[in-house]
Amino acid sequence: MHPFLQPLSRTFVPTGDLQQDVTAFLSANGCPNTARHSIAVGEQARKLALQFGFDPDQAAAAGYLHDISAVFPNAERIEAAEALQIDLLDEELIFPMIIHQKLSKPMARDLFNIHDAKVLQAVECHTTLRAHSSKLDRILFVADKIAWDQEGTPPYIDDLMSGLEQSLEHAALAYLKFLWDRKEQLKVLHPWAEAGYKELASCCASQ
Repeated sequence: MHPFLQPLSRTFVPTGDLQQDVTAFLSANGCPNTARHSIAVGEQARKLALQFGFDPDQAAAAGYLHDISAVFPNAERIEAAEALQIDLLDEELIFPMIIHQKLSKPMARDLFNIHDAKVLQAVECHTTLRAHSSKLDRILFVADKIAWDQEGTPPYIDDLMSGLEQSLEHAALAYLKFLWDRKEQLKVLHPWAEAGYKELASCCASQ
């Protein structure tokens, strides 16, 4: 385990039940709302996996784990990433909230003993997606946007659900287009999101 994460390992006792362990970990670290969101995303990811022919347990695991880095407040995320030797983009330095997707990856590996490369990769890009995304990347990305963690109804949800009737790719594209159309109003547009948008826009246009 990375020494930087060792203090966090003392806040919960793993049982092997990932849903229970993530809930205990986030709750013990003052993030009960994130715990509820994470379980909801895991269950939504499981449903999408069954719908689109992917392993539901892998998908649920990625969903449960995707936001475990919420234990680091935004103001501490740059420092945490540097301690864990995570390369940061300029956009992440400007808007540290986005760093949480990269932080969750080593935390899933070291604190929860997750070594499934597909799960770890999906966790790492669950907020932004990226070019050359895997099916699990897209499942987790879409599940996170359906089971969002804000008040009210997501402003993009109708387009996303309409896209989901066509394909997982169309659903992911619907959210990325929502960002792209508002890029001038965003603090940053993450380069991974831009690359994912352009790739999926081209892919879906040819279908």
